Amino acid sequence: MLARRIAALTLSLALAWPALPGRGLAQEPERQWRHGIATVGDLKYPEGFPHYDYVNPQAPKGGSLRLAVEGNFDTLNPLLARGEPASGLEQVFEPLMVSASDELSSMYGLLAESLSHPDDYSSVTFRLRPEAKWADGEPVTPEDVIFSFENAKKNVPQMEFYYRHVTKADKTGDREVTFTFDEPNNRELPQIVGQLTIVPKHWWEGTGMNGEVRDIGRTALEPPLGSGPYKVASVTPGSAITYERRDDYWGKDINVNVGQNNFGTITYRYYADRDVMFQSFRSGNEDYWWENTARRWATSYDFPAVNDGRIKLEEHENELRKVGVMVGFVFNTRREKFSDPRVREALNYAFDFEELRRTIFYDTYDRVDSFFFRTDMASSGLPEGAELEILNEVKDLVPPKVFTEPYRNPVNGDPQKLRENLRMAVSLLREAGYQLQGNRMVNTKTGEPLTFEIMLGGPTIEPVALAFARNLKMIGVEATVRSVEQSQFTNRWRSRDFDVMYNAWGQSSNPGNEQAEYWGSEAAKRDGSQNYSGISDPGVDALVRKVIFAKDRDEQIAAVKALDRVLLAHHIVVPTYTAKTSRIAYWDTIAHPETLPEYSLGFPAIWWSTTAAN
Repeated sequence: MLARRIAALTLSLALAWPALPGRGLAQEPERQWRHGIATVGDLKYPEGFPHYDYVNPQAPKGGSLRLAVEGNFDTLNPLLARGEPASGLEQVFEPLMVSASDELSSMYGLLAESLSHPDDYSSVTFRLRPEAKWADGEPVTPEDVIFSFENAKKNVPQMEFYYRHVTKADKTGDREVTFTFDEPNNRELPQIVGQLTIVPKHWWEGTGMNGEVRDIGRTALEPPLGSGPYKVASVTPGSAITYERRDDYWGKDINVNVGQNNFGTITYRYYADRDVMFQSFRSGNEDYWWENTARRWATSYDFPAVNDGRIKLEEHENELRKVGVMVGFVFNTRREKFSDPRVREALNYAFDFEELRRTIFYDTYDRVDSFFFRTDMASSGLPEGAELEILNEVKDLVPPKVFTEPYRNPVNGDPQKLRENLRMAVSLLREAGYQLQGNRMVNTKTGEPLTFEIMLGGPTIEPVALAFARNLKMIGVEATVRSVEQSQFTNRWRSRDFDVMYNAWGQSSNPGNEQAEYWGSEAAKRDGSQNYSGISDPGVDALVRKVIFAKDRDEQIAAVKALDRVLLAHHIVVPTYTAKTSRIAYWDTIAHPETLPEYSLGFPAIWWSTTAAN
């Protein structure tokens, strides 16, 4: 899930109980406390379960894990939109609840031992564990939760939007905090609030190592105080960070942590170039490698450490089983040149996936044709049944072709097909007001040629983008390709300073509130939102609400398919490709349980060092 917000009524109304015969005052009902919550199906694990099935409860503790990261970092503050946070901070800070990696959409208590909500989901109350402590021994309090919530909304525009339907957070008991929502029946909101990262109020309001009062609204490299299983042991700004396992961690024996957090130290080293990173891994400087290039996976692993078994190679479907994805060249529709969907559709005809698959992908990737690709929520064919009923409710707000034309990517792969598709692209551009003048595609009204920059967050996708640009040149469209380092890439998309960029939207098995962040009109107006394309459409907004407020799983799936179909019809992205499996390589210095969880690799939480002595 990745989603967030909504629901209503004051706490007194949410808890009110009708007056009973013979009683003059309303009585408060007895709350039903739950050890976990599921939005798809039922909870797998009963109250008091000993540990997750997929962990090794006897996993050795100790040893080290060394990891390579591309880019850099400049802050250890987890509640800030600015800057690049260091990798691994989630091992220092904790949320109220955590997900189970063998269930589609279930969460169990971590900092909170239980939660309670009314039947209409108009609020949620969390009861904190009495044993939950910060690393300095202070208890985790409702005040910490409220402080974290308020500063997340204040300092992170995305979180402000994400939690905009959470109207307030109140202390309602010594260990209880209640979040009230501004309208009912948003079933996902309790889980969304449960994912909130909790930070210590007393530490952030105290004096830092520089003698000044800390400011949670600014970047910071002072090792922070957390409640999690690790602490920051050393920091080399922008270059490396090491975490050390805490022997005094309050939660090391609770069920959701058994068999996890096994490494004694975890170090992240930063690199500017992924090829250099791979050579460092190959030389034994790092323990684990996630491969993102088909060519390298096919051609670069014939060396002694692989051949003699010291490096293990594995492919897994696990972490792809419950996630969908849309990845590709995203148009900034805020730019006038991309405001016409016919222009955007035309450029898709120039992307020759089939040729790329044959020449550089080693037949390992699939073409993406849905915003929920790989899930049972992806649209296909023509709408029918409940999906058609939902679309008919917004018929006047959506493109008419969603009822008559299934979405299909153009198919290339040989010179004749490419020529035919490029002719189709020229025809669409002509309809949109462009014409070929010599070897340039020109706007007939302004005389401006159709040119744009494709921004990449590194060199990995350069061969794909350059091949796309070469085909565009055949129809007079000039696309330049520019790779920038990751922090610049992030800053530019946040400020909408791009024509086209290569990016992705990940989707959970339980789409909900995050869809407004991805496609909503309000998000389109806000810098830093994940509405990268700037799509602002009343039909899309209406369908997003139908997804969020679906009353059951069947209605949710139908609403998601309808939303998917309409998003595809707007052509806000040229879809590219995605892998079928996760490809990993790791040295025999680390190991994992024989059976990994159904929906995750469990890395690094349930892995361990083979050199550790318990």
